[in-house]
Amino acid sequence: MSIAHGPETVVLKPSKPTSLLAALLLHPNTVVSTTYLLRAVWDEEPPATARAALQTCVLRLRRLFAKYGISATTIEAVPGGYRMRNDTETLDLVLFRTLTASAGSATGPGEELYRLREALSLWHGQPLANVASRMLQQDAVPALEQERLRVLERVCDLELAAGNCHQVLVDLYEGARRHPVRERFTEQLVEALYRTGRQAEALAEYRTVRDRLRDELGIDPGPGLRRLELAILRSEDLAPAPPTPPPAPARALTGAGVPALARRGAPAPGHRPVRAVPPVPAFAGRESDRGAIAERLTSVDGPRLVVISGAPGIGKSALARQTAHETQHSFPGGVFVLALARPDGTPLTVEEAARLLPEAGAGAGAGTGADRRLIVLDDAAGAWQVTPLLPAAGDASVVVTSRRGLAAVVATHGGAVHRLDVLRPAEAYGLLAGLIGARRIAAEPAAARELASVCGHFPLALRIAAGRLLTRPALSVADCAAWLAADPPARLALAEDARLSVPEVFGQALDALAPHLREAFLRLGGPGADGDPSAGESETVLEQLVDSGLLEDGPPGPYRVHDFLRVYARWHVRTHETTAAAPAAAAPR
Repeated sequence: MSIAHGPETVVLKPSKPTSLLAALLLHPNTVVSTTYLLRAVWDEEPPATARAALQTCVLRLRRLFAKYGISATTIEAVPGGYRMRNDTETLDLVLFRTLTASAGSATGPGEELYRLREALSLWHGQPLANVASRMLQQDAVPALEQERLRVLERVCDLELAAGNCHQVLVDLYEGARRHPVRERFTEQLVEALYRTGRQAEALAEYRTVRDRLRDELGIDPGPGLRRLELAILRSEDLAPAPPTPPPAPARALTGAGVPALARRGAPAPGHRPVRAVPPVPAFAGRESDRGAIAERLTSVDGPRLVVISGAPGIGKSALARQTAHETQHSFPGGVFVLALARPDGTPLTVEEAARLLPEAGAGAGAGTGADRRLIVLDDAAGAWQVTPLLPAAGDASVVVTSRRGLAAVVATHGGAVHRLDVLRPAEAYGLLAGLIGARRIAAEPAAARELASVCGHFPLALRIAAGRLLTRPALSVADCAAWLAADPPARLALAEDARLSVPEVFGQALDALAPHLREAFLRLGGPGADGDPSAGESETVLEQLVDSGLLEDGPPGPYRVHDFLRVYARWHVRTHETTAAAPAAAAPR
């Protein structure tokens, strides 16, 4: 921390007044409680005279400000604590945040890059390097560093999109070396090296971070790095692509099936939806659901809201997209998809989602049906995320997909709920035929039915199995089914994309549960749990598991666990017990 006075800069010595000043400046224009300040200054249990000593620290800081002619800002004593008023002229942190916020509304990538570079230029060395407070070092410094790193990642994205691969290498080397587990820097570095003709160095960087992640954390690189490695090995062209602003989920469906990402905030000026919504490849079955949903969405009477719920991997998003394709002619205002979860499964905040929601149509067509739109809110975490967005949707038809039933949404806004079950055997067979080819499946019809059974008739698992067969033309359907049957959850995963992995998708659903619900699900589906799931569990727990998509039916009928989810639960229990037992077996006796 330092004070700049004209050409003179004074670096403050580590002291209690310096810790107090840091705690106030970290919360500009905000009342900081006396309790928080006491902890920031003294760390441990403050002495009995701490409040009087705090006032002395404030007095010393005021004298320091007066010495250097600082009159634009001062420390105010207010009920409950103290406050410092700061703006872009008096505090670099305020200026940094103002510049990064304004970058989001820049007129183009060049202006955005300029503002972000200007913001980064305000950082000089380690933040709070001369602040002795352990509390601030442990809590505030990591948060400040994360703010800086997010901006640096964005700058590197913009530079790569502009083709400035050579110029950004220094930043990327520093980011990847100092933050080895922050995979985005390594991904950007590998891309920059490859695009500058240094393929061997690019692969070496990838393998270095892969080995470190495996050795230190016991995990593999994320899907982005794995896809990049595959592209390099195939010598694919990595042409500069428009930078993807975080969070990425807002998109309008395009005719090529590739999402056109909107900038963070309101849609770009002049943006218009593309109305040629592609069908879902090899979509099969769900005829009654598709017909009922289409009728609801295109109805002129009553609420046009549909919730599609069900277990993870059961095909909710695919059904929503296929229905959007089949009804797009009824929505001249366009079809929009807003993913409410990031690729790692974490949900967007309501504020993030609201900024990405397309604005209601206006103009000559407003109210006449000429601007009628369809909005798909995909992968909602719960009613808390959906309910605040519905008023902004206006008179648009809305489809919401979620593992949860979202009873609170339809109870307050009307609409219909479609709870999906697994595909029927004939539908699963049709999906495999559409993906792999009717001739290849017809050559082994019994093996195809067995493969569908091994996959539990879950669309996610069927698509993963089809992916393996498509990349191995010589592999018979029977051999594939036998290989998968030996360990279905572990083997139903494609390394290139975590979204095509049963352990990843089911694991995210399990991790989203409260600990007691997670344990209850594993008891219900785990080894030895072949009877009535309701035995020994409270109805409250069972209903919460139903709402989470991991249990089916319930009163007045019996509760049940999907067979494939039961297979996963047993695999999860077995693998975690094995992992836990390994250190104990290796320990000396």
